[in-house]
Amino acid sequence: MKAAVMRAPNAPLSIEEVETSKPGPREVLVRLKAVGVCHSDVHFWDGAFPAELPTILGHESAGIVEQVGSMVSAVKPGDHVVSILSPFCGTCEHCMTGHMSVCHTVNRPLFQRAEGEAPRLTASGEPLNQFLNLSSFAEQILVHENTLCAIDPEMPMDRACLIGCGVITGVGSVFHAAAVEPGSTVAVMGCGGVGLSTINGAALAGASRIIAIDLSEEKLTMAKQFGATDFVNPNNGDPVEQVKELTDGGVHYSFECIGLKQTAEQAYLMMRPRGVATVIGMIPPGVNIEVPGIELLVTEKRLQGAIMGSNRFRIDFPRLVEFYKQGKLHLDDLVSDRIGLDGITGALQNLKDNKGSVARQVVVFD
Repeated sequence: MKAAVMRAPNAPLSIEEVETSKPGPREVLVRLKAVGVCHSDVHFWDGAFPAELPTILGHESAGIVEQVGSMVSAVKPGDHVVSILSPFCGTCEHCMTGHMSVCHTVNRPLFQRAEGEAPRLTASGEPLNQFLNLSSFAEQILVHENTLCAIDPEMPMDRACLIGCGVITGVGSVFHAAAVEPGSTVAVMGCGGVGLSTINGAALAGASRIIAIDLSEEKLTMAKQFGATDFVNPNNGDPVEQVKELTDGGVHYSFECIGLKQTAEQAYLMMRPRGVATVIGMIPPGVNIEVPGIELLVTEKRLQGAIMGSNRFRIDFPRLVEFYKQGKLHLDDLVSDRIGLDGITGALQNLKDNKGSVARQVVVFD
């Protein structure tokens, strides 16, 4: 197969011939049809987060099952599937208490091949590291079955792939992590793909006011299509004070979708007492968040994180597909551009440069 291989940070990805191994007992080979280019990929490509090189980035993918291992029961050849980077084992404490999105953070080796086994990916005989158990900037992925969810085959693949990361992260955080109540007020910091999905989720949850916050007027304009009712540009003044003025003292829920210390702290400060701030953005390793301790105590505010929308993806994905079919999940508006495999480096650069018109760029395979 062809794949976009990363061999050095901030360097163009090289399109190479890559070999995939045969599926093991619980592995599935998927022929990909579409892959979203996510800002998380940028964090590894530009070196902000460490990546074991050489590797194939990409993790927001949809395709058709080609082969399955002898013990696979979740999917079968011909199924249309969406992948996720947070697989689950089904037996640990986190899975058994309904928090399967955390499973992969403590049980990562379960979803990889053991030391001494043949690698899943090689290029000219050289092993390639598998990125987030997926490596989706390629024509095929070979993955553990618990990274996949079968979906309605009528769902367009170039929109289905977005559900596997950006959309579940945003919408899932609204429903599962924060449990936004109908009629409440919400602020969303950052209107990229994840932020727009968070806004869409808040609208689905019935929030009465949804405040979109971004430095780009283009992105604030896009946010209106996803359900935002109010708009704050920090270029026009302190966003915390702007939000408090709009909401008579602060919002009930805030979501940080950027990954910065400053915006995480602002997300906490713009809430009213007993508000819930949820950090979704990827804050770099070593960066700490500071909040006023006595205020945390007396106001009963909550500051929390959410990985991959605290998902139960085999339940959530089919429901999100139904929302799309009903016109409630605005995936069509989320796609900024469709590109080929050789356009990924440019797409990563667009996200790094924070181009205002970019929400999600999607790689489409023939």
